[in-house]
This record gives sequence, C-alpha cells and structure tokens, in this order.
Amino acid sequence: MDRWISSYGTLKWRFCFSRMSQILLILLYLVCNVGCQIRYSIPEEMKKGSLVGNIASDLGINVQRLRSGRARIVTGENSQYAELKADKGMFVVNERVDREKLCGDMTPCSFSFDLILENPMELHHITVEVLDMNDNSPFFHQHDMQLTIGESAAPGARFVLPTANDPDVGVNGLQEYYLSPNDNFVLKTHSNSDGRKYAEMVLEKPLDRERHPNLSLKLIAVDGGTPQKSGTVNIEIFVLDANDNSPVFNQTVYKASVREHAPKGTYIITVNATDADSGSNGLIYYSFSKMQGSIDGIFDIDKITGVISLSGSIDFEKNKKYEIGIEASDQGALTDSSKVIVDVIDLNDNPPVINVMSLTSPIAEDSPPGTTIGIINVKDLDSGDNGHVNCRIEQNTPFKVKSGLRNYYTLVTDALLDHRESVSDYNITVIASDAGTPALSTKKNFNIKISDVNDNAPVFPQAVYSAYVVENNSPGVSVLTLRAKDPDENQNARISYILEDTDIGASPISEYISVNAESGVIHAVKSFDYEQIKQLVFMVRAQDGGSPPLSSNVSVRILIQDQNDNPPQVLYPVQTGGSMVAEMVPRSADVGYLVTKVVAVDVDSGQNAWLSYKLQKATDRALFEVGLQNGEIRTVRQVSDKDAVKQRLSVIVEDNGQPSRSATVIVNVAVADSFPEVLSEFTDFAQDKEYNDNLTFYLVLALAVVSFLFITCLVVIVSVKIYRWRQSRILYHSSLPVIPYYPPRYSDTLGTGTLQHVYNYEVCRTTDSRKSDCKLGRAASQNVLIMEPSSTGTMQRIQSDKSILDEPDSPLE
Repeated sequence: MDRWISSYGTLKWRFCFSRMSQILLILLYLVCNVGCQIRYSIPEEMKKGSLVGNIASDLGINVQRLRSGRARIVTGENSQYAELKADKGMFVVNERVDREKLCGDMTPCSFSFDLILENPMELHHITVEVLDMNDNSPFFHQHDMQLTIGESAAPGARFVLPTANDPDVGVNGLQEYYLSPNDNFVLKTHSNSDGRKYAEMVLEKPLDRERHPNLSLKLIAVDGGTPQKSGTVNIEIFVLDANDNSPVFNQTVYKASVREHAPKGTYIITVNATDADSGSNGLIYYSFSKMQGSIDGIFDIDKITGVISLSGSIDFEKNKKYEIGIEASDQGALTDSSKVIVDVIDLNDNPPVINVMSLTSPIAEDSPPGTTIGIINVKDLDSGDNGHVNCRIEQNTPFKVKSGLRNYYTLVTDALLDHRESVSDYNITVIASDAGTPALSTKKNFNIKISDVNDNAPVFPQAVYSAYVVENNSPGVSVLTLRAKDPDENQNARISYILEDTDIGASPISEYISVNAESGVIHAVKSFDYEQIKQLVFMVRAQDGGSPPLSSNVSVRILIQDQNDNPPQVLYPVQTGGSMVAEMVPRSADVGYLVTKVVAVDVDSGQNAWLSYKLQKATDRALFEVGLQNGEIRTVRQVSDKDAVKQRLSVIVEDNGQPSRSATVIVNVAVADSFPEVLSEFTDFAQDKEYNDNLTFYLVLALAVVSFLFITCLVVIVSVKIYRWRQSRILYHSSLPVIPYYPPRYSDTLGTGTLQHVYNYEVCRTTDSRKSDCKLGRAASQNVLIMEPSSTGTMQRIQSDKSILDEPDSPLE
C-alpha cells in the first residue's frame, strides 16, 4: 500500500511539471501560400478579451490597412471564439473555449477562421490550436461493478474492467489505473490503437471461495494534470465454482460500413465467439464493453446471436468512423473482448450554403466592367464530389461570378450598366450547386441598386418665358415661376435658380427683380414705372447640386403694363399764378370762329392717353363750345353787342383710363373790338382776384410808373425805328397796364390738338425810356391778352414755346 501511494505521488508531480510547461508555451508559425496561414496556440478556458496574437505584426500589415480594408473574420459554422480588434491589430478571445466541447477527444484540437480584407481583397487563413487544461476528472460510466469468478479460474485469467473516460487529452488525460491492494489480482494497463488506455484485472493467485466468497476492490483512474485528478469505481467479486474455459472471439477486429442517415434497424455485422465448455458454462452472451458509453444510443447488439444493428441516427459530418468494444461472457463470468470498426459512408445530403461576406449597394451607374460588387462564401459539408461546388448567375444581367480563393467568389460587373434613369436596380440570383448525384443547389437573391451620377443637366420646358406685370406693383410681388426638370435624383436633381448678371440701363437687374433659389419664383424687387421702363429681359440659370454641377439657361422677358397713373397735363393756355391770359374775340366774329385751342398731353400710353375735352363751366354756355377730340374753342353763334366783354371758360381734359384722370384749365376770353374797351373790365377782374383794397395805393403808383415808361419807349421807337411805325401799337397814357393788340390771323391746319405756330412778344423797358426796345414777332393768328400785375408796373416778357406746341408727345418740363 505504501509503495502504491509513493508511486502515485511521483507520477502526480511529473504530470504537474509537464502541464505547467504546456500552459506557458504559445506556438506561432506562419505559412504563406496565395493568402497567408497563421497558427496560434492558446490554452482553453481563457477569459473573454484575452490576447490571442498580434495579427498586424504577424502578417506584416499596417493597422491602417486593417481599417481601410474593412478587415473581418469569418468563422463559418463554428462559434466565433476569436474577435478582431482592427484598431489595435490584435485577436482576442471572444468567448471561453472549452476544448472538450469543441473537439471531444480529437487531438490536436483547433478552430480556424478566415481574415478577409478588401480593396484589394486578401484572404488569410488562421488556425488557433486549443491546448488542453486539466479541467476534467477521469470518470466511469458506472459507479459499481459486479464480477462473478469461479474458483477454478486459473492464474493468468483476465477480467476486463470498466474504462474510465477523461475528456482531457495528452498529459491531462487518463494516464494510469490503480487497483486497491489485494492478494489475488494484479492490474495490467493496455492501450488501444487510438491510444485509449484500458485496464485488465489478472488473476495472480487462485481464488478460495471458502475463505473469501466475495472480494471488494477499488479501481482508481488518475490523469497527469496539475493538480492531479482521479475517478473511482467499486468492484464487487463473487466467487463461483467450476468454469475453467473463457469464450474466445474468432477475430480480434471486425470491420463494417454503413451509409449515413440509414434507418433504424439497419444490419451492421455479426460477431462470433466460442467457449470450449459445455452446457450452461458454454453459453455465451454478447454485450458492448464499457469503453464507450455513447455507443448504446447508436448501435444495438443481440446478446444471443451477436448481430449488431443500427438503433440511432448517424451523420457523416459528425462522425466518420466508430470503434465499438465487444465482450463475450459465459455462464461462469469468463469473458473475452474484441473490437468492431464501423466506417460511415457519405451521402449528398447537404446543399451548398451561401454566406454574404460583403455587398456594395448601391453602385454608381458609371462603374466600369470588373467592378467588385460583393464577396460570397460557399460551403458544402459533404465530401468528395458531393462537396464540390460551382457558382453561377441565373439571369442575363450585366454581372458575373468569378471564382476566388478557396470557397470564396466575387460578384463583379460584366458590362457597362444601363443609365439609372431607365434601370434603377437589378435583382440577380446566384445559384450554387454541388457535383453530387442527384445534385443539390442553393439560390441567393441580391438586389443591386444603381446610384445616380450627375450626368443630366436641368432642362427648362420653354426656351423663353414671358410674363406681364402692371406698373405701380407692390414690391415683392410674384411675377413668374420657373420650373426646370432634372432626371437625376437626390442631390444631383436638386435645382437652384440663379439670376445672371445683366444691366438694365445703368443699374443691375438685381435692383429690379429677384429669383428664389429653391422655388424658382421671380419677385419684383421694387415698384415699376411704365413711363421709365417698358420691359425687362434677363437670363436665369438652373443649376443642379451635383459635383461638378450642371446647368442650363433660359431667357425671361417681363413686360410692364401701363396704368392710368398720370393725369393729363395742359400745355396751352399756360396757367400762371400771377397773370391772366385773355383771348380776344371781335364782336364781328362769325359762327365757328376759332377762339383758341386747349393743348394737353398724357404721358401714359394706349387708351390711358386718349384725351377728350369738355366745357365744364362758362359765363355764357350758349356762346362757346369745345371740340371733344381736338380741344378747339369756337363760337357757336354770332357774337352780339349784348354779350359781356369778360367771358370765363372752364375746360376739363379727361383721359380714357379706368378710372379716368382729368385736368382743368381756365380760359379767359375778351369780347371786344379794341384793347381800351376791355382794359377796365380785366383790370377789375384782376384786382378782384389778385389784390385786396389795401394795395390800391401801390396799384396807382405802379400805373403812373408804367405810363411814364410807356411814353418814353414810344418816343424812342418813333425816333429810331420809323420804318416800323405801321406795325407798332398805339400807346396811350392810362392808369391801367398797356395791352398790345394784334388782329386775329390764327390759322389751324391739322386740328390734332397741338399748336402749329410760335408767337414771341417781347417788350423791354428801362428807367431810361430812350434806351427802351420793343420787339414784335410776326403777326399772330389770334389776339392774346397777358396781364401780370407787378409792384413796379412793368410788363414782363411773354413767350409761347414753339418746340412744346409743335411736339404734342414731348413731356412738359
């Protein structure tokens, strides 16, 4: 017993040292071929976030390349045990790795994944070996075992003991069996072809049922981990008499095969053993050994016939081969063991699986052929031809699938894409099919959207836009709305309207109108005046928001419409504030005698400038009439001696606008044959209108001065200009202003509402009458009386401007 404990302690120390060496060792090697393969080693049960390796340093890749290439890992069907920290270029543990769950008893245990980078595409295969930790104790599938052994059993008889299972591998796995000390049995340990250890109990000293009818032993299984762990099973031995031959199998190893997914009850193989004993001692029973506890749920053995059949489902992708331990025992509990190896035949039962690694959508409509759209990974879990996959696109589209690196394919453009304006997206179907019989396939649909490129300029539906606006409009009023269309989309179709720089006269167009950049509405900046500007012609540019932007121009013409905003202006007779103009009509005037003509203009246009003349008031309405269209004032009857000398006419001039505007002019007419006859009348009239009684003194003084100057002027004129004496006017001394008389020689030829002749009368006097000068123009066509009362009593210059009267369309300055 002491020797066993000492040996057990030494073995435990040796295993502990070996395990510590394995945990501290991390093996890294790099193999490059097309893509690069890297292998790391990590212990199982590492915490999440623990460092696996510096992938950037190991691959010689800059960390910036990992970011720009959108580096990512693809694990396929496995759990993602590792995570890429692209910003640091490191792989870390993503979740705890249980080596036993991942690989079972397979060794070495590893999981792999692919590192993919884009632009250009790179593929690196990374394998991470998971090193075993001693986290599992050896265990038996049964806690107690009963054996019945005949006392006649000869020394050297073997008894197969339960096999312990330890999910750990290597030094952490099952290392040794120990049997509790006894006098009859020793323990021998053996290894299967797969390295699995099992123990046999060998009879060393014959049993004596009379001394020991039963024995209680313990079988201990220990591993080599640190700390060392163990499992125990109790063995109860019952001793019988007289069975001295054990069963013997006719083969040490049996081999068979079965198709995966075969139905339950499928025949596998028949095992056979013989026993030299006869009778009940030679009756053999077959059973599965306790080496693999999971076999019972998959296979079944007939304990009498030894026929092995299928009792569960098998999958080639999970297990490709099964090793089954068989035992044959007789009535005397003598046994023999053998092994059955069952190979699983693969069927094409797995269709290809398509995984999208990356997909670029939308893509630009001007993408050249060969542009990579996406990367897909296709896997088939079957083997051989059943796992050989081919990819293609089902429709006739400008795309194709290119074979890439080991199970990876790229989806690229095969031709120039149609304009997005006609085809905005494509629905393509990728078919992956294997080479099995019958072949299995998988379809994957992709919707590829085409993104817009700014290849269309905005277009106006009209080449020229015209609009009308009435003058005197309110500033800010909407005049016209421009609409351009752009078949592009989003920002490329966002149109801005820009007013082109143009000068109207000496001012920029922006002082007159503005254009809303978003809506294209043209607004009037200020109120327009038709009399100043008749129309605005300018250009508006429509520009999209693309890069670079595209644009087009359109011409806009805004016509200003006239309003009746100007009243008529009377050009003749001139209305002055301090003088009176009187037209003389001789008493011998006949019916239709042209007294004068009212001349007026209107700066408006069209019907707003059509003028009509009406007699509003008159001293004697039966004596005069006014021409409706030409403004001529004529007598309507014969002038008589009973008619008053002083006649006052009020003429109204109206335009044809809506509403109409008008102006009123006062025409004074003197009915007399000579000037002296009317002087008193018009003097009184002037005094009544312009002066009050307080100015009488000044008026008398003025008349005296005027009379003196008049006489002086007369003497000078007679002396110096005798040859013009016939044309001079009779001057006489009076207390009233002197009014020259001109016989009527008025002649109208056109009757268009304007005066065709010019009459200039100029009387110049100084305080020295000998230096006075009197200039008389050519004979007037009618008599005009102009009286301007003045404090000095002098007669001022009277002039009719021919340029104004001869040009009816000229504005009155």
